[in-house]
Amino acid sequence: MKIFFKIVLFLSLTLIILVTYLSVIGVETDKFNSQIENKIKNIDEKIEIELKKIKLVLDPFKLNLNIKTIDSKLKNQNAIIEIERLNTQISLKSLVEKKFLIENLEISLKSLKIKNLISFIRSFQNTPQLFLLEKTVKKGYVIADVKLEFNSFGEIKDNYTINGYIKDTDLSVLKKYNLQKLNLIFEYKKDKLKLNDIVFNLNDLNFLSDNISVNKRKNYYFVKGNINHNKFNLTEKNLDLFAKKLLPKFKIKKFLFSSENTFSFEIDKGFQFNNFEINSDLLVNEFSFINVLDLKKFFPNIQEKISLSENKLSIRYKKNDLSVKGKGKLLYQDNFDDLIYTIKNKDKILNFETSLKINDNPFKIDFLNYKKNENNKTNINLKGSRNKNRKILIEKFDLFEDKNKITISNLTLNKNFQITVFDKVHLDYTDQDKQKNSIKFEKKKDQYYLIGSLFNANNLIDNLLSDDESSNFIDMDSKVNVNIDKILLDNEHYVLDFSGDILFKNKEILYAKLNGDFLDNKKLKFTVNTNDNNKITTLYIDKAEPIVRKYKFIKGFDEGSLDYNSSKKFNESISQLKIYDFKLKELPVLTKILTLASLQGIADILSGEGIRFDEFEMNFKNKGNLITIDEIYAIGPAISILMEGYVEKNELISLRGTLVPATTINKFIGSIPVLGKILVGSKTGEGVFGVSFKIKGPPKKLETSVNPIKTLTPRFITRTLEKIKKN
Repeated sequence: MKIFFKIVLFLSLTLIILVTYLSVIGVETDKFNSQIENKIKNIDEKIEIELKKIKLVLDPFKLNLNIKTIDSKLKNQNAIIEIERLNTQISLKSLVEKKFLIENLEISLKSLKIKNLISFIRSFQNTPQLFLLEKTVKKGYVIADVKLEFNSFGEIKDNYTINGYIKDTDLSVLKKYNLQKLNLIFEYKKDKLKLNDIVFNLNDLNFLSDNISVNKRKNYYFVKGNINHNKFNLTEKNLDLFAKKLLPKFKIKKFLFSSENTFSFEIDKGFQFNNFEINSDLLVNEFSFINVLDLKKFFPNIQEKISLSENKLSIRYKKNDLSVKGKGKLLYQDNFDDLIYTIKNKDKILNFETSLKINDNPFKIDFLNYKKNENNKTNINLKGSRNKNRKILIEKFDLFEDKNKITISNLTLNKNFQITVFDKVHLDYTDQDKQKNSIKFEKKKDQYYLIGSLFNANNLIDNLLSDDESSNFIDMDSKVNVNIDKILLDNEHYVLDFSGDILFKNKEILYAKLNGDFLDNKKLKFTVNTNDNNKITTLYIDKAEPIVRKYKFIKGFDEGSLDYNSSKKFNESISQLKIYDFKLKELPVLTKILTLASLQGIADILSGEGIRFDEFEMNFKNKGNLITIDEIYAIGPAISILMEGYVEKNELISLRGTLVPATTINKFIGSIPVLGKILVGSKTGEGVFGVSFKIKGPPKKLETSVNPIKTLTPRFITRTLEKIKKN
């Protein structure tokens, strides 16, 4: 028994020592190399593995042998991958039963070039995606650990994992976009890829991301993650690459901002992107761009550069549904104003809502003669939409400044920004002339009603007489009923009980009849009648002063009545303008002609108390930008004028005519004696029948030439006799 006990004790100690040795130190052998090589072959026949001796370490608790080897190599026809460590476990039971089974395999790769890894994979799985990836990667390194498990048939299970680290990687995505210094941690499982702690530079701009995941779903991959960046100051180079792609119509000068972004999208095997979603929160420190809009009529001090600053901006995009919300400072004149805005674009329908608080900047509406008080703040609220046909609906426009209020509801503009329909316009404000305007313009059924107690039309008449194209802002087919108690024509003249009807059709007035009364029983009448495409327009006003005075080249116009009629057919109009019993105090061109002709007496009268005319008549044609003047004839006690010529709008004026003192005319008809030197100067013998003259040149550079004449043209004599006989 003692011998048996000693033998058992010896064997036990030996076993303990052996187990301890195998568990702690292990042994090296190449006995299992062929089995491991066969397992690698099961992954792909083209792969070969070069193994050194394998170290065996016992796991007595799990009854497994841990097998480890270092400095192995994976080979194929194109590349070699160096393995830092290779681990697996073999069950002791399988050894006893002589069933050698490797249940798992762990491979730790040494740092290797990404391009070499891609080339290695392409040697046995050459896909277009891998080809493009190999061309895209310029440099970079990867370190990875691969864990595989095998079933009883030696096949890889689906629970494999690949973990690793990518560092110092450069990619050339497109010619203009270079991704550099990419570093990240990755984890790959079947159909799932997770990227964490991502840092990279894109065109010298630093980005970072906490995580990005890629999951395979049927025939596409679903990508989700976040990308953030600190304050960017986009250079001109990066403006072209980023901001101008998103904002192509802006001539951007500076874009300084930071952002936090989450995104998701689907990508198929053909690299087609679908169901893109993004949520971005931006802090815009400065966004400046060149102003391309002509808004000086509303914002007198508008600058060449417009800037947004301290703007908090939220952008949401999902399936053609874009939402932008922002709030911050706006600098477009001398001082900052406050701006709040919301823009939503879904299925090509754009909805917008904005609020502008004008603090210490000017604001005006010329044709309404409205100007913001410097000491007041003005709030402008705008809400509307634009449809697929580019029609704009202004659901609400509100302007509030102290007691002034201008509101518009449901106004529709066509793609040319012309008004086609609206529900209501309400004007209640004090204008620059200290006049209280109060009118309403409302739609009831299919007609409009313009009613109110007072409206100052001074600036509106200026705009209409200037023939400014911007005044052509109506494209409505409807009837307008007018009834306004008092209309101001200028600071001195007004019309009471201004009423009548206007019918708009095809962007023009088809019919109109408007009447008003001056205090001294004098009248204003305006009519438009259209028959067979022939449009007849008439205007009669007993007081011509508020109309004629608005022409800047005529100064000192006094008294007189005006009678105008025009016939328009096929975009060509034939018109006649008559003015009766008026005086002119200053007309620079006429004064120059009289001075050059040595008719100094008349020139002095014209620049003094003024010259009276009995009648002025102008017959002219208008087509496009060309006005052809058939005749201008003016006759008065002191002087008569006959002219003709043409005017090209904003380009050229060309006039020629005859000017004759009344003494010559009266001498010719033998009814009044010669007035002498009053008309012809102090020297005797200088008397002439009159002068012929020419006026030609650009509107601001007119040149005048004068020639004395001894005989009058038959046409001048005939027209003068007709007027005298008629009177």
